Parts: sequence; structure tokens; C-alpha cells
Amino acid sequence: MNERVSLNFPAVKEFIKDNYRHFNAAVVVDAAQAYVEHLQRGGKMMVAMGGAMSTAELGITLARMIRADKVHAISCTGANLEEDVFNLVAHQHYRRVPHYRDLTPADEADLLKRKLNRVTDTCIPEEEAMRKVEKKLLAFWKRAEEENQRYFPYEFIFQLLSSGVLKGDYEIDEKDSWMLAACEKNIPIFVPGWEDSTLGNVFVSSVRKGHINNAGVVKSGLETMNALIDWYLDASRDQGVGFFQIAGGISGDFAISVVPLIRQDMQMNCRLWSYFCQISDSTTSYGSYSGAVPNEKITWEKLSVDTPRFVIESDATIVVPLIFAYVLAE
Repeated sequence: MNERVSLNFPAVKEFIKDNYRHFNAAVVVDAAQAYVEHLQRGGKMMVAMGGAMSTAELGITLARMIRADKVHAISCTGANLEEDVFNLVAHQHYRRVPHYRDLTPADEADLLKRKLNRVTDTCIPEEEAMRKVEKKLLAFWKRAEEENQRYFPYEFIFQLLSSGVLKGDYEIDEKDSWMLAACEKNIPIFVPGWEDSTLGNVFVSSVRKGHINNAGVVKSGLETMNALIDWYLDASRDQGVGFFQIAGGISGDFAISVVPLIRQDMQMNCRLWSYFCQISDSTTSYGSYSGAVPNEKITWEKLSVDTPRFVIESDATIVVPLIFAYVLAE
């Protein structure tokens, strides 16, 4: 395992402030500073993650944000939940394809034959990552069934990590795993649409094969929303909660909708989101949630007229670590 160079967050912050003065770059500074000020007021922060951020190794800075109490809850896709663990145990077996744009269909079929599942320029090794984790995780699903217990998808991953059964297989520094950091801090991870993931597919397969007889051992998306209501009401009791959205899709729309659910459907009073930032390469378009400008969320009673709100139209894999470094410099 290679030694990682110590990260000098104050130096990164000063570089950003000195150089990022206009356009999307200027919004990076504004959004990062507003994040800092939100935390200084005692606010909490929800981070929503779409895309393949775990495979992009966002954990290098996200894990530090979690351990520094600058992230208090996460909403993410099932892929992001599992792919940080895949990277944790199989990093040395990943394969990078720098010239992925030049691949022919025959090249792609060859990767399939070698059991290398490609995500842009990075191939996740099926045997060393997915199959290794699923074999260990099956025991926790079966135990829950035997004990007549039910858990959320992230709680099963926390059980897996806390047990130590994978520890001998770690191939990256534990500091760089955001799932390990979340487990240590015991922050909630809300995972809508978990079935749309490798391990979600494996779970359904295990039920179909008869390895698991009670599919209800994994709590549903509706139960996830119900738990999010409880978390939001508690987290926003004394100060506002911010929403930092990486990419678009279900992880963002699911979590941010908890506020109108409480206010309009439950007819209970609660604070609107007190900060909003989205980093996405989706351009403003017709009917796209990912490309919707923040002002649209005012009409859905998610944000107020006074909510600090930012959109950075750029590559999240580049921008997010810079913002996190800025916030970590405090």
C-alpha cells in the first residue's frame, strides 16, 4: 500500500481563493465559504451522492469530512454505498483504461470475459470485489432472518465492517474509506432504490435461490423515507440543515423532498433547507431534475427565497474534493 502524501488543506484553500475568481470557479469559492459559515452557525449538512463517486475515490476527502463532523448524514445510490467497500477490499485489482473512448465493442466484450466491469475509465474486478463482499454479506442477511430482525442496507454494511471479517482484505488506507468513517461516526446513510445496485441484485437473487426466505429483512425505500423524516426533524430542531448535492438523480431528489413531505403532506412545521449547492455537469433542460435550477425548488417548498443556493456546472470529481479541502481548512 503506497503512503499517501499529507494533504495541506489550508494551502489548497488559499490557492482556490487566489485563483478562482470568475464563472464556475468563483461559485466554488462562494459555495465553499457558505458551507463553512453554515457549520459555524451550528447547522448540520446532508450530502447527496449520485454518479460513481465512490469509484472515483471521493472517499479520500469525504472520509475526512465525516470524521471532522462536517457531514452529518448521507443520501446516496446503492452503487455508491457498495463501491466504496469494493474499492476498500479490491483496490489493487482495479484496472484503469485511460483511452476508454477508443474501445471497440470487441474490446468491451474482452473486458466482460475478464470479469472487469467498466465505469468510464475504471474497471471494477468482479471476483475480487463484488463476489468477495457478497459472500461475506450473505451471512449477515441470513443472521437477520434467523433472529427475525430487519435493517436498512447501510446497517448491514456497518455490521459487515464492524465485524472485522473483511479487515484482512483491506487494500487502501482506512482513512480513505468514507464508509468506514461513516461507520465509526454512526451517521445515517439513506439509500433510495437500493435494488438498483449490484448487492441489491445479489440480495434478490439470494431470495430467488432460496438462500434467504424473507425478503423483508432489508427495510424498504418507504421505510427509508420515514426514517429520514425523524432524522430531519431532530437535526433541524435548533438550527438549519444544509443540502450539498453531488450530481443528480434519485439520491438528491429523494432526500430533499423530505421537507415538503413534512410541511405539505404531514402538515407539520419544520425549517426549509438552509443551504443548497449542487455540482453537476447537467445543463439546464426541459423536465430534468438534475438540470433544474435551484429557484425551481422554491416552488416545491424545499428552499426559501433567502436560502443560500449555488449551482456549479462542472465535473464533480474535480470540484467536490476542492470544496471539501476548503471546508477542512477551517
